[in-house]
Amino acid sequence: MPITLYSVSDGPPSLAVQQCLKYLGIDYTLVNVDFGLGEHMTEDFAKKNPQKEIPVLDDNGFQLGESNAILQYLADKYAKDDTLYPNDLKERALVNHRLCFNLSTYYRYISEHVMAPIFFDYKRTPLSLKKTYIALDNFNTYLQLTGTKYAATNNITIADFQLVTATMCLEAIDFDISNYSLVQNWYSTYKSEYPELWQLVQAGMKEISAFQKNPPDLSHMTHPIHPVRKN
Repeated sequence: MPITLYSVSDGPPSLAVQQCLKYLGIDYTLVNVDFGLGEHMTEDFAKKNPQKEIPVLDDNGFQLGESNAILQYLADKYAKDDTLYPNDLKERALVNHRLCFNLSTYYRYISEHVMAPIFFDYKRTPLSLKKTYIALDNFNTYLQLTGTKYAATNNITIADFQLVTATMCLEAIDFDISNYSLVQNWYSTYKSEYPELWQLVQAGMKEISAFQKNPPDLSHMTHPIHPVRKN
């Protein structure tokens, strides 16, 4: 049975998993979940993921949510070598750290500043901007400390998939990251060395950019966490 990925076309965590599947050359069935219609919040979807969040991977009946866990699973099971998710204890620890950093700080702060105001009733504020700068400064410092071409090692790893999709959210709103030269160089290197992966990310970025100009109407949605903007 082929792998099935339940995904959102412009969702950074979904795009991170799509990059991994493409990098590994894995055939899979892509099921686009309509976020705007709230398809992820149905009881039927809750059978796949009780958190009602996307993405969800179905590998021949083995269902797994949380994009970090999905990336780790795919790399452990399907990678032909250990560059994507190193076996070396310290290198793997750095990859795991970058995944945690993206979840706790980098994508979290970027999403609060970029994504939340597009889709829900939030505003961009001096505080959300400050937190975004903190995230970029943190990542820039980590790149300086390791001196590596990519986020954790000199090879692309599953951590880069997550960090790239977070960074593209900034590009989607023309956010200037030039003050963070190492982040900018890392991001440019990824684009030039992995254009086929960037195409996946770029497609999602264009959607976010379009929504930035014309936010979607989600007033019909009752969300358990986020305040919905009433039009």
